[in-house]
Amino acid sequence: MSSVSIECVAGEGCRIGESPVWDDREGALLYVDITGRKVCRWSPVTRQAQAIALDAPVSSVALRQSGDYVITLGTRFAALKWKEELVTTISQVDKDKANTRFNDGKVDPAGRYFAGTMAEEIRPAVLERRQGSLYTLLPDLSVVKHFDQVDISNGLDWSLDHRTFFYIDSLSYSVDAFDYDLQTGKIGNRRSIYKLEKEESIPDGMCIDTEGKLWVACYDGGRVIRLDPETGKRLQTVKLPVDKTTSCCFGGKDYSEMFVTSASDGMDKEWLSRQPQAGGIFKITGLGVKGVPPYPFAG
Repeated sequence: MSSVSIECVAGEGCRIGESPVWDDREGALLYVDITGRKVCRWSPVTRQAQAIALDAPVSSVALRQSGDYVITLGTRFAALKWKEELVTTISQVDKDKANTRFNDGKVDPAGRYFAGTMAEEIRPAVLERRQGSLYTLLPDLSVVKHFDQVDISNGLDWSLDHRTFFYIDSLSYSVDAFDYDLQTGKIGNRRSIYKLEKEESIPDGMCIDTEGKLWVACYDGGRVIRLDPETGKRLQTVKLPVDKTTSCCFGGKDYSEMFVTSASDGMDKEWLSRQPQAGGIFKITGLGVKGVPPYPFAG
């Protein structure tokens, strides 16, 4: 094992940093600040983050094949033109619910944008239960609903052979797998592949490496863990200097660097004084594995 090193690369403190995505075209890291209502793009060259302010909580960002980005904003799937700072609504979900919002989202290998909803939080991870659903925005811009009764729709990714969809509903404290049909985008046969230990706390965002192992950010657990989805065993734990680690992705020139987002919402002054980097973006090097480049939305 090479020696693992952790650096806070963007320390201006997101309220809830989430959805890190490496944008190879820009050589930059995209991420969102959900309650801060902004999409950010951090450049390793300038070591600065640019931000676009939005009119609602923005919970995920994804690349778009035709250029620019797609985002989940409030209960809307939307297109974002970066230079123009222009947002166009594509579709709205949860029209029958007054207080839900999107949470994590990611694009599948066929270019479909999967994202789920949750109730608005009273306090971090405190909310009305089973108000969320999992949706897909298809390349023809229609929307499919897979299931409801979700607490906090969170991390998602696909196996290297594209036959398994991995998914986290945070308050189940479980990483789940579904059979996946890449042709149709249909999912089925849900099962739990890993239950989190008490000190790992709440499973949040997730990504996969080129060895087919999953990396899960543990909210309130201050760590990312590496799991083997075949055996259900934890292989590695990387602890971070902040408790509220929210999501992770691989990036950099060869996808050998891991980026981890974090949150500061819900922390009092004393807690923040102990963890001044809360809400920062962290870069982990020396993991000895690489990640899979993100898929762009095909619509």
